[in-house]
Amino acid sequence: MASPVDSGRQAITPWSWKYPLELRRRAVRMVAEVRPDYDTEWAAMKAVAAKLGIGTTETVRKWVRQDQIDTGSRPGTTTEESAQIKAMKKEIAELKRANEILKAAAIFAAELDRPHSRS
Repeated sequence: MASPVDSGRQAITPWSWKYPLELRRRAVRMVAEVRPDYDTEWAAMKAVAAKLGIGTTETVRKWVRQDQIDTGSRPGTTTEESAQIKAMKKEIAELKRANEILKAAAIFAAELDRPHSRS
């Protein structure tokens, strides 16, 4: 499965607005490239974050982890699956609202059809 970091598609995430897609791609690539130069992956991520002016190392770590999930090298929910789940939740909410409207309309229609006794 293609990673949103590598696929060219803009993933919809909380950090999308702050860091451009190309910067996220570059950071993930750079971590992979410089990892052998550092004792730990965290140290490599910290160096990349500092070099690219990314606010925190944790931000880079999240991008790298999500890329690993999206490429299948780590278990978890892919970016594409997250987007599908979000869309389905939105659709379910819309269907529930429509169902409530239809229930109210059915009750109203039943009241109109019911014969009223006149005294």
